[in-house]
Amino acid sequence: MPSCLRKRCFIPVFACLSLAAQEPRPDKPEAIQDNSFLIEEAYNQEDGVVQHINTFTRFRQSQDWIYTFTQEWPVGGLKHQFSYTLPWLRVQSAPDGRSGIGDIALNYRYQLLGDGNATVACAPRFSLLLRTGRDDQGRGAGAMGYQLNLPISVVLSSQVVTHVNIGATHTPLAKNATGDRADLTAYNFGQSFVWLVRPTFNLMLEIAYVSGEIVRGPGLKDPINSFFVSPGIRWAWNFSNGLQIVPGIAFPIGAGPNKGERAVFFYLSFEHPFQKGR
Repeated sequence: MPSCLRKRCFIPVFACLSLAAQEPRPDKPEAIQDNSFLIEEAYNQEDGVVQHINTFTRFRQSQDWIYTFTQEWPVGGLKHQFSYTLPWLRVQSAPDGRSGIGDIALNYRYQLLGDGNATVACAPRFSLLLRTGRDDQGRGAGAMGYQLNLPISVVLSSQVVTHVNIGATHTPLAKNATGDRADLTAYNFGQSFVWLVRPTFNLMLEIAYVSGEIVRGPGLKDPINSFFVSPGIRWAWNFSNGLQIVPGIAFPIGAGPNKGERAVFFYLSFEHPFQKGR
């Protein structure tokens, strides 16, 4: 899989959009809920709580890597959420041999159904993918992109939760490194299973698939796919002032079109109230 497309898929779909918050229960420590890695959860941030998310992915074969910083803010309550993702990446095959900023994502999400305490929740998201990465260095698409994603979260039992993602990304007049342009469309599907071993320690298994395209020539494109299975763990430290820190680690394993690829994924989230009295 060309490294430039892998970045294009991982940045908006896999690496940068963990969402939501959970109201703490008085009889047990605040559980981990809004801290998935590759798969998006369907819970918006609760009113007065902000989340700062750092991720780092390193691929073994290509030696490419991606760092992302995401910040999620509630807008007037639980129903509306705004977030942005700032990616910084290094593509081993880039002519300049340097790291640099990728395409920034601006995201709006609407809590259509449920919340962090519901059995079923759904929160559609729309994103603008800005043209901020250099396409001639494999760090951007060379045009603005548009993404829709539908995350659905279902509580299967008191200890098992699953999250399903279905989405699409469209980039009109995307550009390759030689300057050729074509309209590109990618479809993503993913599912995760989270086992709450304890409220503050979880085992995770995530599956992420993307069917996309790359620019082959003027108005021409070729299909390309990405498929990863990712086991991981996460845990939480809760503080009396409302701060929750969640570190995590996962090991994405390539399957199908990515067979033989391996990666390591690091996660670190800080979530805290930003209004007095919360």
